Amino acid sequence: MTATPIGNLEDITLRALSILKQVDVVACEDTRHTGRLLQRFGVKTKLIACHAKNEQHSAQGIVKLLEQGKDVAYVSDAGTPGISDPGNRLVGTVRAAGFPVVPIPGVSALTALISVASYTGKSITFDGFLSPKGGRRRRRIDELIARGEGFVLYESPYRLVKTLKDIAEASPERRVLVGRELTKLHEECIEDRAEEVLRLFSERPNVKGECVIFVSPPEGTSDDHD
Repeated sequence: MTATPIGNLEDITLRALSILKQVDVVACEDTRHTGRLLQRFGVKTKLIACHAKNEQHSAQGIVKLLEQGKDVAYVSDAGTPGISDPGNRLVGTVRAAGFPVVPIPGVSALTALISVASYTGKSITFDGFLSPKGGRRRRRIDELIARGEGFVLYESPYRLVKTLKDIAEASPERRVLVGRELTKLHEECIEDRAEEVLRLFSERPNVKGECVIFVSPPEGTSDDHD
């Protein structure tokens, strides 16, 4: 499982490039997307598709390649496979077939945002993408807020304001950090009280780029203890 850049191509690791060049096959979400990445670094390894809709079926094909003695690297479109990206079913199928699964670590939007959150606690809940259905999304946010802990969400730019509204209604004073277009040209990180962050993004007509949201614990609480 090989991590790839979430935006800036220079974030790819030397180890990842070495692996992508050494293996017999690179399995990926989108051969066109990954093809551009490999072309950028002169990697000519064969590509095969293994995306969310065909992951279970493709996993069986990858097992057959492994049985033939082939080495296979899997990459998602961006970031670390299996972290709100396809790859989980593939890992389970390959391991159940008796083959080792090796992580090749790298960039993750989750860790990138937390590294600039000035968070001093020891634990964070990562909930990935919430349901696009309003009722389910609001109920889950209410549950996360009620825990009194920090949590991280991924969100589409098309639903960002709706999600921020749900957070602000549930806990308007919570500190919220939104990372948008991380590692890319128009990267920005905006941090303030939930209701203020909502106001700022509500005033923008067209928010673009994938977003990561960190909701801090209530002020005066911390799990940073011995």
